[in-house]
Amino acid sequence: QVQLVESGGGLVQAGGSLRLSCAASGRTFSSYHMGWFRQAPGKEREFVATINWSGGSTYYADSVKGRYTISRDNAKNAVYLQMNPLKPEDTAVYYCAAVAGVSTSNWVRLRAVQSAYDYWGQGTQVTVSS
Repeated sequence: QVQLVESGGGLVQAGGSLRLSCAASGRTFSSYHMGWFRQAPGKEREFVATINWSGGSTYYADSVKGRYTISRDNAKNAVYLQMNPLKPEDTAVYYCAAVAGVSTSNWVRLRAVQSAYDYWGQGTQVTVSS
């Protein structure tokens, strides 16, 4: 089992940047595929980005492609989300999620599906002002 704790959220002006971090507990972090999701006020939670266990493969939602970068450091049990430039529509609670026991081929098929992820953090608020 793994516990996830997000940090790095805050208030930023449009065009600015933030770097979210997700710290994971457990000795098997390197075996988990990791993802970021977000939920804006009044909307359903949506997929943002994901990275496979090794960091060698990433995938992004169209809405953030070219602006966000997901990365991980398995030695530090951490995954990151660099966001730049931010837009007001990026305002949301951002969640870190993990999935284990899934082959890379299945991860490719399910990587943007919320129900595929086994573990979730509590979320961190990102607010982008116009």
